[in-house]
Amino acid sequence: MTRDEPQRETLPYGALLALAMTGFICILTETLPAGLLPQIVSGLSISPAMAGQMVTVYALGSLLAAIPLTVATQGWRRRTVLLVTIVGFLLFNSVTALSSNYWLILVARFFAGVSAGLAWSLIAGYARRMVAPASQGRALAVAMVGTPIALSLGVPMGTWLGGLIGWRMAFGLMSALTLVLIAWVLIKVPDYPGQASERRLPLRRVLVTPGVRSVLGVVVTWMLAHNILYTYIAPFISPAGLTGDVDVVLLVFGIAALAGIWITGRLVDRHLRNTVLASLATFAAVSVLFGVLSSSAPAIYVGTFIWGLTFGGAATLLQTALADAAGEGADVALSMNVVVWNSAIAGGGLLGGVLLGQWGVAAFPWVLLALLLASLAIALQARAHGFPAGDRRPGGAVVGH
Repeated sequence: MTRDEPQRETLPYGALLALAMTGFICILTETLPAGLLPQIVSGLSISPAMAGQMVTVYALGSLLAAIPLTVATQGWRRRTVLLVTIVGFLLFNSVTALSSNYWLILVARFFAGVSAGLAWSLIAGYARRMVAPASQGRALAVAMVGTPIALSLGVPMGTWLGGLIGWRMAFGLMSALTLVLIAWVLIKVPDYPGQASERRLPLRRVLVTPGVRSVLGVVVTWMLAHNILYTYIAPFISPAGLTGDVDVVLLVFGIAALAGIWITGRLVDRHLRNTVLASLATFAAVSVLFGVLSSSAPAIYVGTFIWGLTFGGAATLLQTALADAAGEGADVALSMNVVVWNSAIAGGGLLGGVLLGQWGVAAFPWVLLALLLASLAIALQARAHGFPAGDRRPGGAVVGH
């Protein structure tokens, strides 16, 4: 943060919630096809597998674009970059809503994913820049609140909208939301200059900065464990007789995740390390609970709620730790986070599918436990850099800072 940037103790909620809305649109755009699958299959006369590729190419766009676009736009004014990503959603969701050509829609979905990759690289750094260092963790918690809302409501909202107004109008509504967001950003979100060329760090130097690889190691192990369970939640809860209640289980998860964001916002600036360790240890304990009582519906609901609590603040905690560790290379490090995070989503689907096919859902809790113990070990050893002990705010007793 430079000296001419604002030092606010009161959070600029209007601007931060605009960033949260950007994240909400990113997630909802990604997940809408899952809820709209039957209508898309019928409307385009394609197979369900072909319709499913609308999600695949979106994720691919995010993975491929995040790092190179973040590096390429480091010198641009920040609000210009944000508006470019939002206009991308406006354009490519509109193409999806209007086109009857499957291949053109796939291209539009890929570039919508490109917009998302750049947006995710930008949101955390932007939120931190709006406030004094003492409030950066709380600011990021507010900016990330759209994510669990979209994750818990994305698929059911898509299903509901598909039945109510049709799949094309659902994507059209997303375009309308982006128009509102553009006006919101122009009115409420402050602009900042890009990073001066002499302050930009090359990708390799950011990666070898002490603490960066440790945080990314926790990201990949924690999110891999989460996504194995989240992706295959329907077959996992089947032994407990909850096959018809997947929406209720996900709602419990979503409500708990929102509570987790609030709790994290209260703790992240003073107790980042302890909150990360507690979240990982608690999720590991939930894995044991699921392994022992997998056929108990009450245990599934209780475990899902606690799991949601631990996950809600994960993005805030990990992005705060990563940006702190990377310093001047924060934007580049956060673009790496986008790639690692999305790879964990894809990896969770792949690994979970192999586990499901070879050993069934009974293997899930123990694989989760192994991943979470590995994540906990990485976080524990990153005491000097990555997840330092103490208060991360200026004047706080943070080890290694």
